[in-house]
Amino acid sequence: MRPIAGWQYLARLFFVFAFSLLAAFVGMITWFSYRQTMDYLHPARHTASGALLQANGIEFQKVELLTEDNVRLSAWYTPSQNGAVILVAHGYGDKRAENFYALFANHGYGVIAWDFRAHGESDGDFCSLGYYEVLDAKAALEFALDQPGIEHIGAWGGSMGAVTMIRATAQYPEIEALVADSPFVTLEEEMNLRIPLPVMRPLIRFFGERESGIDLDWVRPVDDIARISPRPVFIIQGTADGMVPPDSAQRLYDAAGEPRQLWLEDDVPHLNMYAYYKTRYTDRVIKFFDEYLLKK
Repeated sequence: MRPIAGWQYLARLFFVFAFSLLAAFVGMITWFSYRQTMDYLHPARHTASGALLQANGIEFQKVELLTEDNVRLSAWYTPSQNGAVILVAHGYGDKRAENFYALFANHGYGVIAWDFRAHGESDGDFCSLGYYEVLDAKAALEFALDQPGIEHIGAWGGSMGAVTMIRATAQYPEIEALVADSPFVTLEEEMNLRIPLPVMRPLIRFFGERESGIDLDWVRPVDDIARISPRPVFIIQGTADGMVPPDSAQRLYDAAGEPRQLWLEDDVPHLNMYAYYKTRYTDRVIKFFDEYLLKK
């Protein structure tokens, strides 16, 4: 009987050991998933200096915007020389896009650029990756519309900024034309791409929705973009994009109504079309806004 008792003891010991390993693994995955979620909701802050604008001789004023949910946003504004203003929306974890600000200001457009909530010098408890950021875009839009001599509003957005401006343009008809550079199709697909371990995805989704009060299914620019027509959209992406699904621009273009434009290039990383093709980018984007905002 002793050998049987010995095997039973070893079996129980093995069971306790295996259960302990499993519990430790589950605990570790849960903890890492929570920490990853908090990192997504609270990206590192970076501050734009304005040095590029100063180097280009572009005058700009510092302004503060207040969203309808009482978040203070830090922004810059350059008055228009042609009666039109471009809203310039940066990407996730980024800061005011000085290069695109200069691009539009150098062609006579008024420009307003802001730090999204929980970014740069703006207030805000967390980043919602395109949901509450629509309220930030609305505050910038209202500011631009209040400026003297403004007759037309366009928008440029990059990455999360592009997603936000797709959603904002669908909601606010005052935005007459949109350039969306490197947007994702849905937040769920974006999170699945950015989270390589499938076991962590439901946990990060759970923690993210619990901490933010936002369902991932609420951020689906592929559904919003169809509501922009008959206002024009211009969608841009490099097919070497590793930050959002590389077929995002094509799918958004397919979902959009007319008038619509699409520009794809091979071997261009995320949000790098302007860096790789500066002259072509400038010509195409300025021509787009000139045509649809200024009727040139």
